[in-house]
Amino acid sequence: MVASSTSNHDAANGAENNSDRRISFAKISEPLKVPNLLAIQTDSFDRLVGNERWAKRLENAQATGDTSIPEKSGLAEIFEEISPIRDFQETMQLSFSDPEFSDPKYTMEECKDRDATYAAPLYVKAEFMNLTTGEVKQQTLFMGDFPLMTESGTFVINGTERVVVSQLVRSPGAYFEKAPDRTSDKDIYSARVIPSRGAWFELEIDKRDQVGVRLDRKRKQSVTVLLKALGWTEAKILAEFGNYDSIRATLEKDSVSTRDEALLDIYRKLRPGEPPTVEAAQALLDNMYFTPRRYDLAKVGRYKVNRKLGVDVPLDSPEASVLSQDDIAQMIHYLCALHAQESSIPGKRDGKEISVKIDIDDIDHFGNRRIRTVGELIENQIRTGLSRMERVVRERMTTQDVDSITPQSLVNIRPVVAAIKEFFGTSQLSQFMDQNNPLAGLTHKRRLSALGPGGLSRDRAGMEVRDVHPSHYGRMCPIETPEGPNIGLIGSLATYGRINSYGFIETPYRVVEDGKVTDKVRYLTADDEKSVIIAQANAPLTNERTFAEDEVLCRAGDGSGEAVLVAPGAVQYMDVSPRQMVSVATALIPYLEHDDANRALMGANMQRQAVPLLESEAPVVGTGMEKYAALDSGDSVLAKKAGVVSEVSADLVLVRNDDGTTSSYPIMKFSRSNPGNCYNQRVVVKVGQRVEERDVIADGPSTDGGELALGKNLLVAYMPWEGLNYEDAIILSQRMVSEDVLTSIHIEEHEIDARDTKLGPEEITRDIPNVSEEVLSALDDRGIIHIGAEVEAGDILVGKVTPKGETELT
Repeated sequence: MVASSTSNHDAANGAENNSDRRISFAKISEPLKVPNLLAIQTDSFDRLVGNERWAKRLENAQATGDTSIPEKSGLAEIFEEISPIRDFQETMQLSFSDPEFSDPKYTMEECKDRDATYAAPLYVKAEFMNLTTGEVKQQTLFMGDFPLMTESGTFVINGTERVVVSQLVRSPGAYFEKAPDRTSDKDIYSARVIPSRGAWFELEIDKRDQVGVRLDRKRKQSVTVLLKALGWTEAKILAEFGNYDSIRATLEKDSVSTRDEALLDIYRKLRPGEPPTVEAAQALLDNMYFTPRRYDLAKVGRYKVNRKLGVDVPLDSPEASVLSQDDIAQMIHYLCALHAQESSIPGKRDGKEISVKIDIDDIDHFGNRRIRTVGELIENQIRTGLSRMERVVRERMTTQDVDSITPQSLVNIRPVVAAIKEFFGTSQLSQFMDQNNPLAGLTHKRRLSALGPGGLSRDRAGMEVRDVHPSHYGRMCPIETPEGPNIGLIGSLATYGRINSYGFIETPYRVVEDGKVTDKVRYLTADDEKSVIIAQANAPLTNERTFAEDEVLCRAGDGSGEAVLVAPGAVQYMDVSPRQMVSVATALIPYLEHDDANRALMGANMQRQAVPLLESEAPVVGTGMEKYAALDSGDSVLAKKAGVVSEVSADLVLVRNDDGTTSSYPIMKFSRSNPGNCYNQRVVVKVGQRVEERDVIADGPSTDGGELALGKNLLVAYMPWEGLNYEDAIILSQRMVSEDVLTSIHIEEHEIDARDTKLGPEEITRDIPNVSEEVLSALDDRGIIHIGAEVEAGDILVGKVTPKGETELT
């Protein structure tokens, strides 16, 4: 908790930061600063386009031995994936490499003025090779304009700011479930492998204790038929799985004896009505699960399958993206062991023999739900566009003359451009930015949505998926979610949460060694957290940083999230901050611990509805989160480098930097935000003043001295007043109105067209028939209202006359 040491804020000098005047009453030291709150957006997009910021992060990570950051940019990976495109006879091929951007045509501000999209032209190197003659032709191809992210994590599409919301989806991987059978008192055990792209693979042990397999959600058949189709003999099946009653029972009922019979049997079930042949059946099965072009587990899916089943396929090997016979065999082992109530099965990890624990998966656990961030969502869209383009390229290879073919003549970029345009224009996850105030925009960028393509739908989402889960702790805020039909389906990233390279949310913890709390910080995923004991941030400590009490209240290390009392020596980690479990908006509520959860939810949501006032005022009592929310929202102007202010005007500040260069900072004046509020920046520095990197140069809307200032510090009386404040009515002082204490400016834009009609052109004019001169007094000679005129509802802003056809009176 922090309070301002001066209640009247010093607007005259303005340059002094409120944070310098704050008195902190915090009793808990925090070893970790609040991270960049926009990183969920900017880091993901940087990785997609492979820009300088991403290259710098990669370099730093490699220097420290961190392998979590991928070595290739997203775009480079996509073009590598699709290359080479070969024709049907495999006599020629086209491959792509080295995607590069040139400078954007317009700046972000120009795009807003012109109603244009802030984008940069994308170029790739294309190489066409004639495989029969060995002839090679190279060209650099234009692949369309690619929308760029602004520094504040938004996109400018057709002149309006939009935000791409991160999506919360079920992770690819292997899952095991147990459900009671409706017709008997037995449990039905099932397993499924969900890929990133391709057919589902499902196993099931039914009430008759037989193991069935369902390929691509079609009819169920015996798992032994599939094994025989994969080349296993009955003797091999018995040698591998003979100790399970369920497999022996399945074999007894299985009438198929040879591989060809098994293949034909599978083909009949998958393609009923088509004439079965062994070759077609083999090709169908191969294409379904064993061909990278048709089936993709993705890196995250392989990582989850390896961890769950105890198989040891290297994540970067070519066969990592598809299923192998080992995966299928280990899945059968796991399911049969689960059915036989065994506790573990043998497996492998990092080349070592391990014991794989058998358990049922909780689909709502954050170890099984991952985030698709903006970069991945755009990447998937480009992939769709490129696969459509690939079909066109193949067709053109067969129809065009081989000698005259060039990469340019083969490639049609329309499908790629259309896919990107469609995503930004119409996708459920590309949203009109909430620009009511800086917090509204920041929260919008940190939003996690379970809706959207490939996600859940409002009507079918049950209670379980909406509920708060123990694994949300430090990852998704348990408070901030909408009221109404979307409750629990839309959440907000917790303050310290970050997304790892697999898309899982990690949260930081202080390491506890032998009962002593260190300043070492380690980020854990929900899966990692299952097996460790974690103390709260407010656990009392001695001066030596050991726990002051004999028993420490911790979260149990069994994944249940239950609170248990343990001896200090058993504690492995400790929370980094008490606000770790909540989002930015919730962390801005003072004395949150005294609030009822329902009212806190309403408070967190309603802060986003505060409109920017004429004069902002930082709160007397704050939580210490105000400066982080204001600076990271991107609505204030911050110094990029340290230096001295050399020139100040209302709309431009020049700073002479320490390195000899000069930085200019344009100041936004009276700009219209998306909902029509006034977004205005006010300079808070003076000529000659020294500024350090990330110091505030100009306050944005609802910001005061670099801190979020959503309202006013008003004196409130809690008392009856002649019955006028009955129930939820309030009485305001006349001074609030007369002194514009709560006045806000709203800017509306009105457009009018003068069209050419069949009867002649429409005309904008002051000469409007049957309208008195008094009504037209505010219009200029052209018939347009003059700047500075005060208007009321119903006043004429523009005069326009339309030609009207003469009608004969009857």
